[in-house]
Amino acid sequence: MPVHILRLGHRIFRDKRITTHLFLTARAFGAEKGYYSGERDSGLEESVKKTSDNWGGDFMIEHVPSPKSFASNFKGKIVHLTVYGLPVEKKIREIRKGKNILVVVGGEKVPPGFYMLADWNISIGSQPHSEVSSLAVFLDRYFRGEQLKRNFPNAGLRIIGQERGKKVIRL
Repeated sequence: MPVHILRLGHRIFRDKRITTHLFLTARAFGAEKGYYSGERDSGLEESVKKTSDNWGGDFMIEHVPSPKSFASNFKGKIVHLTVYGLPVEKKIREIRKGKNILVVVGGEKVPPGFYMLADWNISIGSQPHSEVSSLAVFLDRYFRGEQLKRNFPNAGLRIIGQERGKKVIRL
């Protein structure tokens, strides 16, 4: 059940940290690959690559110049996360049946065409909040929490959970 993430409208000056956090969340919560539109940002790409290099896995991101064309040609089902969609609880079982999922999250205003292109317009609650939190909740519901138990292959670092203090080991 591969899950890919498409972040719309990245703006380097305004969105640098939030887009980075979105993709770090995507990686940690089970997504296979990320894509972004808007301004091309080699610093963003390097930051996400460095995280995978240090913490394992092969998650990477790629810039797409035409997000609508990319999504239209995607071989699978499209989930658009929007506060205006149907509640995730009502559709998550149906969404899990998809074999290849593209999760679209906005940055700046989402073009109306994405609402029509999506197989599902899904909300995580009905109050304004961050696209990072929406993605985290969606992925957790989609994978039923199992993604939090996995070990990332080729990790150079691993956190050892403790009640107090911090412990990171080199592998």
